[in-house]
Amino acid sequence: MSNIASFFLPLFIVLILIFALLKKVNIFSAFTKGGAKGFSCMLSIAPSLIALVTAIELLSLSSVLSAFSSFFAPVCELLGIPNEILPLSLMRSVSGSGSMALFQNILETYTPDSYIGRVASVIMGSTETTFYTLSIYFAATRAKSLRYCVFCALLGDLTGSIVGSLLCRFI
Repeated sequence: MSNIASFFLPLFIVLILIFALLKKVNIFSAFTKGGAKGFSCMLSIAPSLIALVTAIELLSLSSVLSAFSSFFAPVCELLGIPNEILPLSLMRSVSGSGSMALFQNILETYTPDSYIGRVASVIMGSTETTFYTLSIYFAATRAKSLRYCVFCALLGDLTGSIVGSLLCRFI
């Protein structure tokens, strides 16, 4: 099976080239125009990404995440959400790689089959890296007002975390 998979991408590229030749498309011109558009899109997105990465690093290096976890621990205890999941729930909206590291740590500590491991898995699958997604989207579209979008996206992340935790308790 791996031999077939390793030939799929080159075969796909060859098929695109054959199709372009049949349609009499100037392949090099189309490639350079696409590259230029991609580069200009990257330049418009870069400031948002740099700001986001800087904020994520500051959040990770400071004790803000543990302070938030301590602050929300009583509420989560009432809802039946394990305290060990709080850093993951908070980091998931901000950083995909940061939340993946926390997720891996949870699975290594508590095992995937434990209640905490199942809740962590559901949270990873039912939430989004909201700020990354919004920064890319709004930088690319040059939209200005993101107040309601951020609120709704974070509400969706919160709902995914709470409902996922509750479902894992009952299933």
